Amino acid sequence: MSQVTPATETHETARRLEWSLHPQGEQAPDVEAGNIPRVARLMALAIRFEGLLRRGDVPNYATLARLGQVTRARMSQIMGLLHLAPDIQEEILFLPRTVHGRDPITEHDLRPIAGLPDWDRQRSAWRRLRQRHSDLPC
Repeated sequence: MSQVTPATETHETARRLEWSLHPQGEQAPDVEAGNIPRVARLMALAIRFEGLLRRGDVPNYATLARLGQVTRARMSQIMGLLHLAPDIQEEILFLPRTVHGRDPITEHDLRPIAGLPDWDRQRSAWRRLRQRHSDLPC
């Protein structure tokens, strides 16, 4: 019986994966130009991490921080995005891609908004932030 070496096995797995992603005769879908804003990626991570915590896959923020190789303070900042009103979270997840330059809205911009205990006040602050960045669709 022939034994497959790890290097060959990895190569075979990569070829099978490539074929399954792009079967012959099909073209890969076009990718939108630009980058997904960092704050949208952080929002998605916070939601994912919350799910891991709720299911008991990880016991606490400290474990998440260790696994993510960030400080506990940084993990708390990221998880603080979950304090935003659900509609604001959704808008953040669907912010338009950044084609040129820096992302117009940063996680740092959102910290004071997330710190507001009232969702109506959060929404007002979010609208003001969006107006400052009038190039973003409302």
